[in-house]
Amino acid sequence: MDVVSRITAELTREISGLEAGSPLPSEHALMARFDTTRATVRRAIDGLEARFLVRRRRGAGTFVNRRLDYVISSDGPPSLHRMVERAGSIARTFPIAIAETGAPADVAEMLALPKNATCTRLERIAYVDDDVISCSEEWIAPGVLENIDVTLKVIESLAEVLRGHRRDPVRAWSRVATDVPPPDAVERLGVAQGTAAWFLETLTTDAQDGPPLMFSRSWLRPDRVRVTIEFGTRA
Repeated sequence: MDVVSRITAELTREISGLEAGSPLPSEHALMARFDTTRATVRRAIDGLEARFLVRRRRGAGTFVNRRLDYVISSDGPPSLHRMVERAGSIARTFPIAIAETGAPADVAEMLALPKNATCTRLERIAYVDDDVISCSEEWIAPGVLENIDVTLKVIESLAEVLRGHRRDPVRAWSRVATDVPPPDAVERLGVAQGTAAWFLETLTTDAQDGPPLMFSRSWLRPDRVRVTIEFGTRA
């Protein structure tokens, strides 16, 4: 086993027993421990970072990383807040822009509306533990919610807001892929240009066979979120 593989294997075992956010030894400490060069240590850390086991913070060091599981299923709630809660953390979401505007043709089709029908377009950014995990664009069908700009200052979860308006939001359709985000999403996510991210589209309806409530598109950081798809029943 070469030195890089040995460093990687030992640190992987150690990381498995540490809590998220725990600091790794400094480069100098690892150089002394494994009697090797800085370049070799950095290659090992690069490998751990590529597997999302650690995160580097400029000027602060390298820390243990644990990704949140975002599970997409037929009976799972269409709510980032609920997903993050299930993973044992708390999400904070903040509106960037809210406007009443005509829906593009593809959005209008998803919401079963005429082309250019006026909808509420909401742009938001989500944080967990002070780190950005996603940014989203949501189109809310006309007549579904009023004064959303005021309501979201009190209740950050859009799914909870819908429930408060006697709606039963469910995930009627979803599509997930990995792709390179556009420039505005790159800036909001704080990732490097050319970095691939999760791209999630979701249609939310009022109960399983009810009318469309909203259509959303979200970009999620792959180093902070692991998207899992579950369907069917286990034997």
